Amino acid sequence: MRAGPSQEDIRRHNLGTLLRHVHLGGPLSRAELTSRMGLNRSTIMALTSDLTAAGLVREELPRETGRAGRPSLVVRPESARVYVFAFDVGPDRLAVARVGLGGVILDRRESVRRRGPFDLPELTGELATAARQMRRKVRQDAVCVGAGAAVSGGVRKSDGVIRFGPNLHADEAPFGEALGKRLAFGLPVSVGNDANLAALAEHSRGVGVGVRDLVYLHGDVGVGGGIIAGGHLLGGHDGYGGEVGHMAVNPQGRVCACGARGCLEAEVGERALLEAAGRHPEEGHQGRDAVRAVVDAADRGDIVAQEALRQVGDWLGVAVANLVNLFNPEMVVFGGMLREVYLGSAAQVRSRLALNALAPQREKLRLRTSALADDATLVGAAELAFAHVLADPLETLARAGG
Repeated sequence: MRAGPSQEDIRRHNLGTLLRHVHLGGPLSRAELTSRMGLNRSTIMALTSDLTAAGLVREELPRETGRAGRPSLVVRPESARVYVFAFDVGPDRLAVARVGLGGVILDRRESVRRRGPFDLPELTGELATAARQMRRKVRQDAVCVGAGAAVSGGVRKSDGVIRFGPNLHADEAPFGEALGKRLAFGLPVSVGNDANLAALAEHSRGVGVGVRDLVYLHGDVGVGGGIIAGGHLLGGHDGYGGEVGHMAVNPQGRVCACGARGCLEAEVGERALLEAAGRHPEEGHQGRDAVRAVVDAADRGDIVAQEALRQVGDWLGVAVANLVNLFNPEMVVFGGMLREVYLGSAAQVRSRLALNALAPQREKLRLRTSALADDATLVGAAELAFAHVLADPLETLARAGG
């Protein structure tokens, strides 16, 4: 028979659970934590005392209560003291942020990434330089408890290797290990697919808070996706789950960067939209600004731009209908470049849903755009980095030198 959890296991779990509530929910009173966790007041007091002593949270009197009697102390995350580094590597941009406990972006740098060959030493060097510059500005008692990176490609979850990234031109790149060495912070770098991490971000901090079944579609040159089922990310056996951008929607369609034909990415990605609108990438039309320009032109009555959005929206609707039939989500969220594409083609997407999605699956479906906008992937990378401290707060902090 398997032994039950020890008192130390239970304490570790409760510390992590309480810290997670404060990290995701913001400042909470002891009374609210008692209700949420189902523990007695003395246990909550002991847990908050341990986390306060470690410098992970602080307790203070509420500013206003409006009630008679002794107010319950409010527990707040120590955002300025405990932080992680978050990295976002896209086909044409790099972003680095220092994110405090509670999800507060304390510092941020963004730069243009030249499209082309994936130069691992150059890329990790640029990211590490930005992170070190940020670190020099932190207060003396601040401690970094993790690092996370979102990349546009398929990532092996066991070691952070980018197995395939057609739009990054990356193949079998040991990105997590290389970035960890460049940072030299003594902490591993957790790496995940950008769309998967953006799905987690929207689920925990964005438009999908409280939604247990959600499909997130992300556009950034190509198209990716993340699926939340029963409140958990559907990652797959090795971490490659959610590659909806390479779902075939048009077998006779355009050739995709992955080598297949008619993938969703090939039919609704940046290149498909721009070429349909007569704005060829070879002529300098590329990036999110170029996509927004097509949507703006359609809004102003440009017939060519409107037809391009109708064409792309039709294939996007086919894909959404397939995903709705398969996963029966409560919500579908459009992020990255697809925020603008969906807003410009919503009527076409909904028309396809009405034709192709089964009535029981679509009757309660909500279609939404990302609340976190361009920060969704970066926020997701930060949450990936915070996972260790939320699982075992005191031990993680001790390893980090706090």
